[in-house]
Amino acid sequence: MTTVEKNVKTKSGVVTSDKMDQTVTVMIERKIKHPLYGKYVKKSTKIHAHDPGNKCQQGDFVKIAECRPISKTKTWKVVEIVDSAK
Repeated sequence: MTTVEKNVKTKSGVVTSDKMDQTVTVMIERKIKHPLYGKYVKKSTKIHAHDPGNKCQQGDFVKIAECRPISKTKTWKVVEIVDSAK
């Protein structure tokens, strides 16, 4: 059999909360252009991500990837910590 590689969605953002066990809240910011005025506006999304080793801290810049549903709100997992908070 041959192995099939899936296209996995990845995003990056800042950890805003690490108070839960094995879960972090990641805020992802993006800039979109206003349809009428043309000004770029910041929009943000909060996502719960699975962190099995509780390695992430508040303020870390992390990369997350989509995965199977782990709980009611968790469908993302932490792939790597890009930049650590001081």
